[in-house]
Amino acid sequence: MSQKPSLFARLSRGRPVKPGAVYGVPGQGNTLWLSLLSIAALLFAWWLVTFMGWVKPLFVPAPMTVLQKFLSIWDTGFTGTPFLEHVGISTARVFGAFILACVIGIPLGLAMGMSPVMRGLLDPPIEFYRPIPPLAYLPLMIIWFGIGETSKVLLIFLSVFAPIVLGARSGVKSAAIEQIHAAYSFGASRWQVLRHVILPSALPEILTAMRIGIGFGWTTLVAAEMVAATKGVGYMVLSASQFLQTPVVIMGIFVIAFIAFAFDLFMRLMIQRLVPWKGRM
Repeated sequence: MSQKPSLFARLSRGRPVKPGAVYGVPGQGNTLWLSLLSIAALLFAWWLVTFMGWVKPLFVPAPMTVLQKFLSIWDTGFTGTPFLEHVGISTARVFGAFILACVIGIPLGLAMGMSPVMRGLLDPPIEFYRPIPPLAYLPLMIIWFGIGETSKVLLIFLSVFAPIVLGARSGVKSAAIEQIHAAYSFGASRWQVLRHVILPSALPEILTAMRIGIGFGWTTLVAAEMVAATKGVGYMVLSASQFLQTPVVIMGIFVIAFIAFAFDLFMRLMIQRLVPWKGRM
């Protein structure tokens, strides 16, 4: 007669895992609570450093000081301009350049992926300027296009354009050759193969490139608003830094990060809706 397992043995016995929980797709799982814990730990460390006086307020102001400065600027504005107008102008510059880069870059990237002629013509100039920091060709933007909005938007556009083109070009290779041959065998035209086979396969790469590109756009914003700007979040950061207004600098950094993170969450949602098969095949 078999002995009945003890209570401790029954409680400590491993439970069946869900499919993919152990040997499935790497990286699967909910990380919300870990993210919230990480943010709380960083905020606590920031508060502790300022509360204990380990760093002078000129260099690292207290969280409440930054919050109070944010509320003050929200009510009274900055340099005579309402806060939301600063945010709206910077957002329009970044997303205007981003949309322009998508409209031009995605078709060019697909063309480079499908045509060796287009790849041979466009790859050298894109690869030439891609690793150059935007600040390096900022003087040329001023000389060629002046100090108006054109130079600012074009500088952001160039920082976003290359990642989107290269992402679209790389996405073309995601299409399985068997699917392309099957489409041609059923009489599909080159345009139909692009529309129904290559574009859906390339869409995950394109959306990821868009996420990366918009990040480069926000990174370039401060450099773009160095060009005789009088409004914008980047202008706020630069102007405040000249007068050692550290709370305004940190507040502006948080505003840029919040808008960029909100758009990144939106892009993640779009990836889940448009390409639900990504990472599951």
